Amino acid sequence: MSTLPWLHPDRVALLEKGLRERILIIDGGMGTMLQGHQLDETAFRGERFVDGHDSAHAHDHPGGCDLKGNNDLLTLTTPDIILGVHRAYLEAGADLIETNTFNSTRISQADYHLEHLAYELNLEGARLARAACDAMEAKTPDKPRFVIGVLGPTSRTASLSPDVNDPGFRNVTFEELVANYTESAAGLIDGGADLIMVETIFDTLNAKAALFAVSELFRERGARLPVMISGTITDRSGRTLSGQTAEAFYYSVQHARPISVGLNCALGAADLRPHVQVLAQAATCFVSTHPNAGLPNAFGEYDETPEQMAAVIGGFARDGLLNMVGGCCGTTPSHIKAIADAVRDVAPRALPDEAQAAA
Repeated sequence: MSTLPWLHPDRVALLEKGLRERILIIDGGMGTMLQGHQLDETAFRGERFVDGHDSAHAHDHPGGCDLKGNNDLLTLTTPDIILGVHRAYLEAGADLIETNTFNSTRISQADYHLEHLAYELNLEGARLARAACDAMEAKTPDKPRFVIGVLGPTSRTASLSPDVNDPGFRNVTFEELVANYTESAAGLIDGGADLIMVETIFDTLNAKAALFAVSELFRERGARLPVMISGTITDRSGRTLSGQTAEAFYYSVQHARPISVGLNCALGAADLRPHVQVLAQAATCFVSTHPNAGLPNAFGEYDETPEQMAAVIGGFARDGLLNMVGGCCGTTPSHIKAIADAVRDVAPRALPDEAQAAA
């Protein structure tokens, strides 16, 4: 994919210019914000699914399946709420907005019998984020805003068996993952995404399927978008679910020549720091992170305040570890504003070749 021209060369030039001038701000948690709306089943269904099926695909019945909890579906049923979340993060200082498409693959939507919506969810998710970014950019044309098209990890893993009694069993194939990611990425591109991010990677084989799918899609279209890669360290052991350290993870995906590699979710900023530091030392590309607001409490909630999180992230920045930073689970626009304030006057991490040239 590296030899193909950029799909939006002017946008890429603006992005790279911004990355070299300052630490760019990614938005925060979508699910956290949606929980605050306390939406019920009726809200999730909207008018389109009010009768228990998709009125646009009357033969596709979700049966007795509840749709509450399918946050990606809100892109179609309550788009104003999703747009409002995007706007709140932009007003808090975000430069990059993630699409509401974390579970917008056929595999993940199968839990709700809504597999047929995968392309549409990605298309409309990107369009909503694009509209929010364009509106904010029109107000402040000197500060471009970028849409990150999100490809989540899916609800299955290609490296591990879901059956402890049958270690060789897999409930998904590499080819199935590629097909899922190809369809979803096409929707993100068609909806106006500036970048594609393969994120919350707990299984590197899933990520490789996503990267292969995106690469082939770019090849078919004759143009590419910048690709971000963000893994997740699942606990304090410092490894992904499929067993890799942060450094091993980076070397497993660097062939895709991403614009950035980073870590998100699972841990709070303090626990994530040593692993981000490893990436900052190893990566020849930009480095990103969007941690949780600490570790969840006994009720599954996140207690780290904006001030606490920003203080830790500020240390990341002053030590030269960051090019992009935002928040994941438990973070809100208040967290993002505090983080943006904490890193505003700190120089971004220099890429290795630039650091050597300046030495």
